[in-house]
Amino acid sequence: MAGEKRFGAAVPGFVVPKRPDGGPLQGRHVRLEKLDADAHAADLHRAFRADDAIWDYLPYGPFSSASAYHRWVKDTATGPDPVFHALRDLATGHVAGVASYLRITPEAGSIEVGHICLAPEMQRSIAATEAMFLMMQWAFEAGYRRYEWKCDALNLPSRRAAQRLGFSYEGIFRQATIVKGRNRDTAWFAVIDAEWPGLREAYQAWLSPANFDAAGRQRERLGDLTGLVRAGSDPDQ
Repeated sequence: MAGEKRFGAAVPGFVVPKRPDGGPLQGRHVRLEKLDADAHAADLHRAFRADDAIWDYLPYGPFSSASAYHRWVKDTATGPDPVFHALRDLATGHVAGVASYLRITPEAGSIEVGHICLAPEMQRSIAATEAMFLMMQWAFEAGYRRYEWKCDALNLPSRRAAQRLGFSYEGIFRQATIVKGRNRDTAWFAVIDAEWPGLREAYQAWLSPANFDAAGRQRERLGDLTGLVRAGSDPDQ
């Protein structure tokens, strides 16, 4: 047909970005440290055992003991992909969450955030949101073009979190895998590099101390700020 595009846009000057090495990412409320069994496993298990439901949509866990979790971290979470971070709450000094980069494909400029596991004490916290900002910031500043988030399509809290954080919904991959003996349809979300400057401003505005009153209540919601940035229609809102 006349005017029909045959090829995607050229990507001039693309430079293959470096792979994440797990180096620390420092914020005002949280520090991300390369996950290490000896340094982090005991503190993480202490925090995680408060609620076994945090493992519901992950392909592993819960862990019966601190030593079992220590073995899992040592045996599974120290390779080149995924690259795991422990999330240290700077207000308490404790590590109370984990997140990773995975499906790292520098030649395509694509990287995913996942294996997110937050103890109850870190859920819905400024530290948790800042951790997601720091990971996204690292990816785009390193030169990645696409930053992905995937979750079980039935995991509504994760889907809501993705959109609050500025990811756009891209659809469902039906019967994508089997997790703990159950079918998993996978919901896909992503941010692309063209959206990053606006999202960075949204995060910076939300994380500003001026956005919180004396009791720590937010004045503007992050979802309202990122919702203004997301490109195109998003039927899952």
